[in-house]
Amino acid sequence: MKKRCTAVILAAGSGSRMKSRRAKQFMPLNGKPLITYALLAVELSDIIDDCILVTGAEDIPYMKKEIVNKCRFRKVDTIVAGGSERFLSVANALQVIRERKMKVPNEDGYVFIHDGARPFLTEKILEDTYQAVEQYHAAVAAVPSKDTIKIADEEGFVTATPARNQVWSIQTPQVFDTQLILEAYGKYMDQWESLRQKNITVTDDAGVVELMTDRKVKLVMSSYENIKITTPEDLITAEGFLRPDIW
Repeated sequence: MKKRCTAVILAAGSGSRMKSRRAKQFMPLNGKPLITYALLAVELSDIIDDCILVTGAEDIPYMKKEIVNKCRFRKVDTIVAGGSERFLSVANALQVIRERKMKVPNEDGYVFIHDGARPFLTEKILEDTYQAVEQYHAAVAAVPSKDTIKIADEEGFVTATPARNQVWSIQTPQVFDTQLILEAYGKYMDQWESLRQKNITVTDDAGVVELMTDRKVKLVMSSYENIKITTPEDLITAEGFLRPDIW
């Protein structure tokens, strides 16, 4: 029997690296706000049951009226304010689950954490990560690196070259047992200030699980089209990936 699956969609970014005054999640891609693509994938998915949408506190009214209500995204259960950093945004969303504030609680299911700036989330990616999390309890979408990677010192000199067949580019969704991700983030939030003083930081949710628990994270083959829109050049690439049937 399929367990309950809640998506956490992160859309609290700014437009700074996009060189835009408009928040990135509202910038147009083929005439539609960027965030609508990830939300549509969630809405149409047989895997995802409901969704927590994270956005800037000042953007919540607009997000609710102009995106969620206007596009009839019925799976969006809750819209919460993001934090100043990614992990704080995720923590705010997880608090909704922890405190059982959703219409249907998710205590023994799975949480899919996805960047709202990745517009090409597919049902296959959701299905593959769901199958992996069922078996391994922690799974992330990823693709093998196409490039040779160099490790550099602080002065920009190469210190190591890892074998390319062992290097993966990490994407989202990142998927975890509900209780596992709640435990990991609970511990991290308790310790993050002291960890930061020791220069110990994480940049994704898998990193939190790796740091705070003994659970291994399974890499799941994703798609090279599952890009994150970060700079203006990424929008040009995304336009090339668009398909007529996406809307």
